[in-house]
Amino acid sequence: MESRESGKRTVAELVAARWGDHRPGLWFEERVLTHHAVAAGAAARAALLADLLPPRAEPHVGVLLDNTPEFPLWLGAAALAGAAVAGINPTRRGPGLARDILHTECPVLVTERAHLPLLDGLDLPGVRLLVTGTPAYDALLAPYTGAAPDPARATPADRLLLCFTSGSTGAPKAAICSQGRLAAAGDSLAALFGVRPDDVHYICMPMFHGNAVIADWAPALAAGAGVALRRRFSASGFLADVRRYRATYFTYVGRAVQYVLATEPRPDDRDNPLRLGFGTEAGAVDAAAFERRFGVRLVEGYGSSEGGAAIQWSPGTPTGAVGRAAPGLVVLDPETREECPPAVFDDSGRLLNGEQAIGELVNRAPNPFEGYWRNPEAEAERRRDGCYWTGDLFYRDGDGYLYFAGRAGDRLRVDSENLAAAMIENILARYEGARAVAVYAVPDPVAGDQVMATLAADAGGFDPLDFAEFLLAQPDLGTKMAPRFVRVVERMPVTATNKIQRAGLRREGFRCGDPVWWRPPGEYGYRRLTEDDVAELVAEYRERGREELLGR
Repeated sequence: MESRESGKRTVAELVAARWGDHRPGLWFEERVLTHHAVAAGAAARAALLADLLPPRAEPHVGVLLDNTPEFPLWLGAAALAGAAVAGINPTRRGPGLARDILHTECPVLVTERAHLPLLDGLDLPGVRLLVTGTPAYDALLAPYTGAAPDPARATPADRLLLCFTSGSTGAPKAAICSQGRLAAAGDSLAALFGVRPDDVHYICMPMFHGNAVIADWAPALAAGAGVALRRRFSASGFLADVRRYRATYFTYVGRAVQYVLATEPRPDDRDNPLRLGFGTEAGAVDAAAFERRFGVRLVEGYGSSEGGAAIQWSPGTPTGAVGRAAPGLVVLDPETREECPPAVFDDSGRLLNGEQAIGELVNRAPNPFEGYWRNPEAEAERRRDGCYWTGDLFYRDGDGYLYFAGRAGDRLRVDSENLAAAMIENILARYEGARAVAVYAVPDPVAGDQVMATLAADAGGFDPLDFAEFLLAQPDLGTKMAPRFVRVVERMPVTATNKIQRAGLRREGFRCGDPVWWRPPGEYGYRRLTEDDVAELVAEYRERGREELLGR
């Protein structure tokens, strides 16, 4: 084993510290577990895992679960066993799902009955399946129920998380997070937000996502606070859960805040125990609306599962900004690698020089990025010129505050999920009416991106109803991959080297001279985008302060 790094805690130590703590520590539906019971459950699963792992196999366990108690129990188990959890995304399908499991070399996969249909027909050689909530699972675990947590075998350098994130190369890559980094993140956030042992963290974001584990579970564990789990996010159930569990803190990503705001307002909405919400991409307009309605401040932060760059909010941060740039954080032009000029705003706060000011966020300072699992090409993309390139677009004002502007290159961030354009293109290329396909991001009016596709088709070769049915029939099309907008062209615009001119397509977006079909939110089919539709969409972007991002 590697020697313990001086002064660093391990997650295993945090788990073991709750042994003997008989306060309520985990709530899920009708179940309540004490902190002691959670530590004991993690210890039992750690002992089981030690016996299940084949000799010379990577100490990895795949977890394909909703937010049930088994998820944090297996996180704690992996920490105690010196193993790593690969959170498997259930929105993935078919070969893509199999690839994620096999790429992370998980000899054990923990799942539940609800997700078994996702695994039907997949070739997963060497993978042992554990189905929670079954008699066979309970019988397998029973001999280990007397185990006590022993953190001695864990070191800060041990891998603990393999968090999938996507890049422009296509297949998701697994970012490595060690015990030391996760424990440090928990300690840092607990201190930043004053987390107390009597707090309850509401975990409603999926635990296969880094946000829920790093920003919600870890600070609760570090402070000895409790956690309340929601199987899957529910906007209509949000406030009822907060009151039921007396939750004081929650995290969010993407449009979750907007979904909560879309529920019917009630006169007693401010009657809740929440102190704080922490997350990304809520948008300044919705963050202000959330505070007015619920009396709860939302703190926007920026960080990645990779750990290569982070931005923290601090008092005095302007509306719409994420936080002030720490030493080493700069916004660079990806082509010239020169620093972009500061943003210029008009009196209403509208960005006037987006073309010059928006660039890629780069960290020139030392950082805790620990690499990707068996993906040196992806690591090289992140580590360039001795710096960490985030792949995210930002701009900064004259006082050094940073503002998020979207995803760089051919990556998209849709409703908090990172998607690769190349993967969606490969699926859309099967459409019989398309001679060529390009997929790219257009800004979402609230936060992140929406998927837009351009199809090169013969006149009359695109049928919107047939296209919608085609999408439904594709087994590997993830739940967030379907295009919001479809532009149909006679000939795909290409460069002199026959590469598709994606930058031009992105700039034109849905405001172009070619026919565009779109799928309005909540609708199944596609219909022709009209001038009135465009005017209404642009007005929504303007209202939310994101009009400048159109045409980027």
